[in-house]
Amino acid sequence: MSTRKVDISGMACGHCIASVTEELSTLEGVGNIDVVLNKGGVSAATITASRELDPDKVNEAVVEAGSHVINNKPEGKV
Repeated sequence: MSTRKVDISGMACGHCIASVTEELSTLEGVGNIDVVLNKGGVSAATITASRELDPDKVNEAVVEAGSHVINNKPEGKV
């Protein structure tokens, strides 16, 4: 199991959550996505997958959803 935390800007509503979740769910190995919306600030997505995710693919999925990645790191690492 692999967990990755992604800090995201540009999210403002439930539709943004749905779009980001939909795009991230297309990545191979993704099992669970938890998105916490912070209107006007930095939102966070925690992605649990059966294998290590390619950070570039995660970034591409978030951008495809119409948002921007601020930070993308394995959970628990700085």
